[in-house]
Amino acid sequence: MASKGKERTPLSTHLLAGGAAGFAEACVCHPLDTIKVRMQLSNRRSSSPRSKAAIAKGVQKALPPKSFVGVGAQIVRKEGFGALYKGLGAVVLGIVPKMAIRFSSFELFKSWMADKNGNVDMMKIFLAGLGAGTTEAIAVVTPMDVIKIRLQAQRHSLMDPLDVPKYRNAPHAAYTIIREEGFGALYKGVALTALRQATNQAANFTAYHYFKNVCLKLQGLDELPSYQHLLLGGISGAMGPLSNAPIDTIKTRIQKSPGLPGQSGWSRFMQISQEIIRNEGYGAFYKGLTPRVLRVAPGQAITFMVYERVKSWIDIFNGKAKAASIS
Repeated sequence: MASKGKERTPLSTHLLAGGAAGFAEACVCHPLDTIKVRMQLSNRRSSSPRSKAAIAKGVQKALPPKSFVGVGAQIVRKEGFGALYKGLGAVVLGIVPKMAIRFSSFELFKSWMADKNGNVDMMKIFLAGLGAGTTEAIAVVTPMDVIKIRLQAQRHSLMDPLDVPKYRNAPHAAYTIIREEGFGALYKGVALTALRQATNQAANFTAYHYFKNVCLKLQGLDELPSYQHLLLGGISGAMGPLSNAPIDTIKTRIQKSPGLPGQSGWSRFMQISQEIIRNEGYGAFYKGLTPRVLRVAPGQAITFMVYERVKSWIDIFNGKAKAASIS
């Protein structure tokens, strides 16, 4: 099924609509992302073996993993409710360019592949999504993720003024990382981030546009109501996390801490992967999947709904302004 071409929307419209959508999504869904990161970084092992034989052998008993509700409750109890919003500053600072790049680059790649009537099929939408995800990962998402994860990984209490964290806020975290590890540290895991974002946006845009076209055709509408954008965005948003959870878990652990001097990205990737398999089992690659789906799916629902609504308002305003200038 093809996506029908329309008059080209200015990039400024994508900037404003995408920025508004991203800001709304970040404020609503960030606590779930914090819980997801804590679950991915956890390595629950008991230091109190039950038997003397276990002590002699140095065996540690694996503790059952906590649910995302349990992890969230633990964060609030030990660190305060505000701890769920650790790293939000880094997200908000990056969300406008991230969304601007995502939507504008998607439309740009799509326009390059469109036929003379401006139509594109689902395969071209998939490829445009791959390009958009890769572009946003390199331009914005990777350094933003490194800063966000460092802030979220800090286990300090916001209720205790004497419990001073290493990273005080997003700008301070960026400054400290660059000073101690070099500017390149902000791009740790860039390949995995690009792979994650590319697969996310390819699945996301393809599913969203497919279902949107079906709904428009079945209802004979030119524009869907907001609640349908919300539902379709939620469905499409769940596709990415289900397909690339292991990539996201490895990426999170790589970005959490400095690597060894001279260690290549591939060797770091293999080291982290082998450590996860050896110490925690294959299931650990899917740690945090539930909160990630619960965070990404409603996040994309909010993003697409707000984006489509703000974009339509801007189009209406621009149309009225154009009509007024002509008259």
